[in-house]
Amino acid sequence: MDRTARPLVVIGAFSVSLVVGLVLMLWAMGGLRHVAAPAAIGGPFQLTDQTGQTVTEKAMLGHPTLVFFGFTHCPDVCPTTLFEMSEVLKAMGKDADRVNAYYISVDPERDTQAAMKEYLSSFDPRLRGLTGSSEEIAKVLSEYRVYAKKVPLKDGDYTMDHTALIYLMDRDGKFVAPFNINRKPEEAATDLKRYL
Repeated sequence: MDRTARPLVVIGAFSVSLVVGLVLMLWAMGGLRHVAAPAAIGGPFQLTDQTGQTVTEKAMLGHPTLVFFGFTHCPDVCPTTLFEMSEVLKAMGKDADRVNAYYISVDPERDTQAAMKEYLSSFDPRLRGLTGSSEEIAKVLSEYRVYAKKVPLKDGDYTMDHTALIYLMDRDGKFVAPFNINRKPEEAATDLKRYL
């Protein structure tokens, strides 16, 4: 063996055995057993859509699903996002019938079934608005890691601060990634079709 290569081999062998020894020691002491898995997004829920039908997480199975959280009194972000989601569904053509699209309320106090029905009448008819009791909404917000907070206004009314992203769930109901809506509807539709 070359004289210059020998020290490199010794250092390499030492480094590998040090790493292997450290991993074995951590495993033996239980250190590797306590490494937390990434936080899951999504989970079981039971809500009511704008037509009065009960919807659970099982409705997602077999179809890619877009999930957006918002509220009907939202002045700008929610209606803009729902319009953009509607445009993506329109760009998908007949394939849009194979996609779930849910708008879940973060404001169950005002977002009744009737309020959701009226609000969603301005958007693609395939969008389903889901609402429920405060407890049911709190559960789904927790499962999707959604931030939502009531913010009082000067006139005695209130608005809602909330997470404003679209969740893309796969055909098994598992979170894939935030869905990028800030592009041409045709591009977003092509991306979504990959999950059909």
